[in-house]
Amino acid sequence: MRLFSLSFAATLLLASPLAQAQKVAKAPKTATAPATTKSLLWEISGNKLAKPSYVFGTIHLLCADDLKMSEAVKKAIDNSQQIALEVDMDSPTMMEEMRGQMMLPAGQTVQGCMTKEEYAAVSEYYTNELKMPFAQMGTMKPFILSSLMYPKTLGCPVGSYEGTLVDIAKAKQLEVIGLETVADQMGIFDKIPCDKQARMLSDMVAKRSEAQQEFKALFQLYQAQDVEGLLKASLASQFGMKEYEDELITNRNKRWIPLMAQQASNKPTFFAVGAAHLGGSNGVLTLLRQQGYQVKPVL
Repeated sequence: MRLFSLSFAATLLLASPLAQAQKVAKAPKTATAPATTKSLLWEISGNKLAKPSYVFGTIHLLCADDLKMSEAVKKAIDNSQQIALEVDMDSPTMMEEMRGQMMLPAGQTVQGCMTKEEYAAVSEYYTNELKMPFAQMGTMKPFILSSLMYPKTLGCPVGSYEGTLVDIAKAKQLEVIGLETVADQMGIFDKIPCDKQARMLSDMVAKRSEAQQEFKALFQLYQAQDVEGLLKASLASQFGMKEYEDELITNRNKRWIPLMAQQASNKPTFFAVGAAHLGGSNGVLTLLRQQGYQVKPVL
């Protein structure tokens, strides 16, 4: 399962909150092995940094009542001079960029990527349950359509850590920057065939109760701040795209590290990325350590 938030300009259309999969390799017992300490907030120091920066694991979409900012997170933000998200959600052009990336290539439709039975079931659900004119949405990319299900799946008013962090940045007059562009994220999904995306959409409609139960289990791990447990649970997701996990997670992590190093060197930075990006032998925490940084949990 991957949670998206179109209510915040499709916040991070690629980043999984917690359910993105990542290969778990058996790492040697060295400083580069995944940390077992349970924490969502980590301090980055050393390696010639004048002041520490921080990395925080988010869930991109959750019930608004469950969105909590701990005192430790607030203090880390106070100690930072800028906030870095996966994409710059404070950009005035973000909505325009999103609109330009939401549609399938000319001549392609969702209906053409599904069987007749799958299309009928999905169309009925969107039309009758979500009250959306699915027949008029047929040129949208299936993973965009999947994202529209998440508020119903959660069954509550939704919130977003990213949206909240943007609000905090504005109040504190902090700059918001991005680790990648909207085009970067959407381009990754363009590498996933339409029929694969459509199957995920169809499965989410056909297995709605399973999707709700899976989210609840994953959210419990998030509340426990267990990034390694989240990673393992994600691998068992019924709604993932495991064959594309390198593109969705690992390769992005590796691209982020030099950018994070540069941004942290320029000024103390509060990085906020999907929690699934933190854990594992190819996770952000391990990759930062491999570059010589000290990365320790903030409890």
